[in-house]
Amino acid sequence: MTQSKAKVEIVGKEILSDGWTKLTSYMIDYTDRNGVTHRLPREVYHRTPAACILLYDPKRDVVVLVKQFRLPAHVNGDPAWMIEVPAGLLDGDEPEAAIRREAMEETGYTVRDIRFLFRSYTAPGSITEIVHFFAAAIDTADRTSDGGGLEDEHEDIEVLEIPLPQALAMIEEGEIIDLKTIMLLQWTVANKSLLGA
Repeated sequence: MTQSKAKVEIVGKEILSDGWTKLTSYMIDYTDRNGVTHRLPREVYHRTPAACILLYDPKRDVVVLVKQFRLPAHVNGDPAWMIEVPAGLLDGDEPEAAIRREAMEETGYTVRDIRFLFRSYTAPGSITEIVHFFAAAIDTADRTSDGGGLEDEHEDIEVLEIPLPQALAMIEEGEIIDLKTIMLLQWTVANKSLLGA
């Protein structure tokens, strides 16, 4: 693969918000591959690394998903209670340790054998977030608590057990619109044998 001749220099930076997350305004000099330099304003939303996991029960052909309130979806006019795979920030842990913690907190399932799939930027045009994707086979005996999230973080999470074919139909019907969930459901269809199906 050939390297682009374009180059970037940051010439200005201002923090616009530093609350729950950080938003920074940048001014960059972008010299394109033809050697022409353009001064461009850009904003970057800084998000810490995260992880997500698809929990699949091969005996029942069921996936375990969660439903929770998402303000950005609400602001956009979409259903605010989104159906998603369990996910969360790493909070300083290694990705696998973090997703084991999140799966337990959100769904009540203890994850045994876990498979790392890939890592991905969610929206590289404006967000620094990198998400680590995992999958794991589970069965009913692995559910050791109710899940539902952490009370001290005011999480209000509903645990859903949905047949895989129904979950796929929910994508087409617009009931599942979370990208990481769509990616993991489609990965599962193509790789069920790796999860014991």
